[in-house]
This record gives sequence, C-alpha cells and structure tokens, in this order.
Amino acid sequence: MKKLPYGISNYEELIMEDYYYVDKTKYIQKLENIAEKRIMFLRPRKFGKTLFTSTLENYYDIKKVDKFEILFGNTYIGKNSTKLKNSYHILKFNFSGIDTTDEENTMKGFKREVASSIRSFVEKYGMNFIVNIEDEAEGILDNLIKAFEIQRPEEKIYVIIDEYDHFANELLGFNTNQFKNLVSKNGKVRKWYEILKKGTESVIDRIFITGVAPITLDSLTSGFNIGTDITQNMMFNEMMGFTKAELEKMMDELAITEEEQKELLPIMKENYDGYKFALEGNEKIYNSNMCLYFLNRYLEQRKVPTQLIDVNIASDYSKLGKMLDLCKGEEREKIIEKTVSGEGIIGEITAKFNPAIEFEERDLVSMLFYLGYLTIAGEEIGIPELKIPNKVMKEIYSDYFMRILSKNAGLQIPDSDYIDILKEIALEGKIEKLVELAHKYLENLSNRDYMKFDEKYVKLIFYCIAMNLRTYRVKSEMEVERKYPDILLMPKDNSKDYKSVMIEFKYLKKDEESKLQEKQEEARKQMEEYAEFEEIKSLKHLNKYTVVAVNDRIYVEKV
Repeated sequence: MKKLPYGISNYEELIMEDYYYVDKTKYIQKLENIAEKRIMFLRPRKFGKTLFTSTLENYYDIKKVDKFEILFGNTYIGKNSTKLKNSYHILKFNFSGIDTTDEENTMKGFKREVASSIRSFVEKYGMNFIVNIEDEAEGILDNLIKAFEIQRPEEKIYVIIDEYDHFANELLGFNTNQFKNLVSKNGKVRKWYEILKKGTESVIDRIFITGVAPITLDSLTSGFNIGTDITQNMMFNEMMGFTKAELEKMMDELAITEEEQKELLPIMKENYDGYKFALEGNEKIYNSNMCLYFLNRYLEQRKVPTQLIDVNIASDYSKLGKMLDLCKGEEREKIIEKTVSGEGIIGEITAKFNPAIEFEERDLVSMLFYLGYLTIAGEEIGIPELKIPNKVMKEIYSDYFMRILSKNAGLQIPDSDYIDILKEIALEGKIEKLVELAHKYLENLSNRDYMKFDEKYVKLIFYCIAMNLRTYRVKSEMEVERKYPDILLMPKDNSKDYKSVMIEFKYLKKDEESKLQEKQEEARKQMEEYAEFEEIKSLKHLNKYTVVAVNDRIYVEKV
C-alpha cells in the first residue's frame, strides 16, 4: 500500500519514496497547448501549488531526461508526453519564506532567495558564473541572463516562481507604505521583474507563476506586463485540489473500505469541498491539504479526528484576516455579516488590485474569493454569485466575525466562557450561558448604537457563538437554505451521550413587545413541524427552545 503524501511538496521525493500521487499531469499538456507561454495561476493557500510547480520542474528539466520513465511512467503525461519534455534549464524561485518585519529585511530576504536560487541553477547546469553578492537582486538576475546567452546560445530557460506574492501580501497587510516603495517605479522588486521581462526577449522561453491574490499585479505588471492570468479559466478549474473521483480513488488505494468511505466522505464533503474557481467550471473541488490531513489522522487511529482542521492551515487563514483591514469601516462589516449569514453576493471578481487606491466593496469580496473565504456558488445573468464554500471556512469566518463583534461591543470574552457554555449544553441541555453571552453583545452594541438589530442579526450572533463550540456540529436555516430550525446543535461524538439543542428565533422591535406571546407561539408551532424531520427525530436527548429578542432583551422558553 502506498503512503499518504501529507506535507510532501517535492514531486521526485513523492514518486521515489512510493507516496500516492493524485495525477494532475494532464494539465502539463493543456498548459503547453495553449497559446500563452507566460502564465499566472492563483489559488488559496494549501491547495497544492508547490507540488504542481515541482511536477513542472521535473517534467521539463533537461537534467531529468534519464529519470523520465521512473518519474512519469505511470502518469497521464508519461503515456502522452509532449514535444517539450526535458528540454529546459529550470530556474525556480520560492518567495514564501521571506521575513517581512520591515522594508530592509524584506529586501534582504528577496535578494537572498534570488541569489540562492541562481547559485543552485549555476551548480546544477555547470555554468561558469559567480553570484556577486554585492549586486542587487535585479543585477544578479541580469548577469545570469547575459552569461547564459553567451554560454548556452542554443538553450532556453523555463522560469518557475512559487508564491510570488507572499512577501508582498504580508507587507501590504501590515505596512502599505513599505509595499509601495518596493513596487514603485524605482522599487527593487519592480526592477527585478523588468529584468525578467527583458530576459523573455532572449533566453527565457516560458514562465509559470503561482500565488494567492493579484494584489501586486497592477504595481508589477506595468514593468512586467506579459503574464496571462488563467486563474478563472474553466479548462484549469480542477488543476489543483481534489475532485470527488480523485479523492475516492485515493481512498481505495489507501485500503480504506467502502464501508469506511460511507462514513468519511460526507464529513469531508461538508468540511473541505465546495470550491469552484471558474464560472463555467465542471465541478467543485476539495481542499487537497485538508483532505490529506484528515486521512492521515484517520489512518493513524482508524477513527474520525476530533480536530477537523490542521492548526497550520487555521493559522494561515487567521493571518490573512489582516488583509481584510484594507477595506475600512461599515462596508467591510456589512460584507462579512452578509457572507457569514449564508447570503450570496453577486458581483464581478476583480482581476487586479491597485494598492494605491483604498479597497471598495467589490475589491474586498474579490479578495475573499482569492483567499478561499468565498467561492463561486452560482451565477446571475452571467455574473458570479459568491458564498462560503464549506463548514471549515465557515468556522474560521465565524471566529473572525466574533472578533470584530467583540471589538465593536468593547468586550473581551475569555475562552473559559465558551467552555462553560459547552459544558452546560452537553451535560444538561441548557442554553442559559449561551443566551447570557449573546445578551452581552446585544446590550453593548445597542448602547454604542453600532447598528439596528433585526432577527437575522440576532440569529447570526447566536450562530457564530455556536460555531465556536467545537464539540458540536451546527446546522442552521442559513446554511441549508430551506425550511429548517434556526439553529440545531448536534454532538459530533454520539457515543458520549451529550445533549442536542434546537433553537427557533423571533425578533420584535421595542414598541412591539406586546406581541411576545404571539411570537413564542409561532416559534413553538414551527418547532413541531421540524420535530417530524427524520434527522431531528433520530436525535437523542433533544432540548428545544424558543428565543425572542426584543431590541437587546432576550426571552427564552423551553418547549
């Protein structure tokens, strides 16, 4: 049985050490067959970009010709090889690890990566060239291109740049002025890309660039305007990440039985599926890194992992929250509230961001798409409708929403409060502490006059608190978009006899308090209907509550 390639991003290592490989090599042929030779391709973090660039590197490297059959014999491209296989000198850069503490460290890190990659290139291909550390990054690249043109006039270079935007995104999120200095007309990064462009007139034949967002394109492409962005091209929708068929095939190869798959696939679909990057894409995609994490944990213990998200992925996404601060004020908060509540946002996706101009609503929504917080869920008259793709992203999103809410309300909620809420629900089936925390938010937000409340907003506060109770699965009317309880809390582990909770919400304005009993009766009748659903009938120890909010006051009734 092959090994699971969790954390492996080196293609040669993966093949030589007998890891399972989800074959994406048909896209090498597709990339080579399109007219464009300088390509930009964006995907969210942890989606397999580095492994794909490593696959390209091994396929096109002139030094790997003797290993071709070993490396690619069992793949699609091995059986359908192209005319350009093993025909390039590969010059690869990876900008993911650069220290962005300040402009000076950023530039040192950028130069260090350029110098290191060029040294490796020179050594690998036996060139007569010495990297002059006194030169700037653009000077080092320029000198290499000139030397290569003289020494290898009949040969060509394939440039691969992985995470091209990592350091720029970090700087843009933390220090916009320093970012502008680097990519301005006289900036060092801008000059480097100008040299790269110049190289395409002589020895650089192909370029493949990956990253997360086109945040630097406007600044860089005025000096480097030859890259074609195929991020939303339907032909490449499934180039990274896993399709359902790919995931099922991998599970078969890992000796996960059909019976086990019946249990695991719905969990993985709910938490990791749902990504679509092209409006006309054929199918939705699973986040590959999250799937590999899940299966790795499952194979270790032969049970569903308690933590459904890798802490490394969670920390990546939480850092990206800083990017959202590029859009200031109420505009940002309205978008976040809308998306967390499950509403779709109709709008064109921004292809290039200009950091010199403050983000508008369309830019923020587009950024959320590129980061993986939103995905294409449908369309309206040919315009994308964007929604949160899955449960894991909804948890991360809900956590971010609660941080904004806490800031607005002037509250600092300790983790112990959530633990107390969890204990009360799980062991007693009560929601007193949950209601108490929600009331704190309503009371403080109302006093500060931050917003006018309605039923949707009150429900959203309860929902986001519930999403932080990791022992429970949370389903809601917002999620399923059909007749369904407002919030249903179901234990993830049915063996521990924890209680389940169903809540139905109603809202009244301050001058409508006389209708309280009427609203409670309305909520009770709805709960009677829901109680007939098979999914709800099967729940053990179900506790049902109606919650009616009157402005910032909350009335709870156990049914």
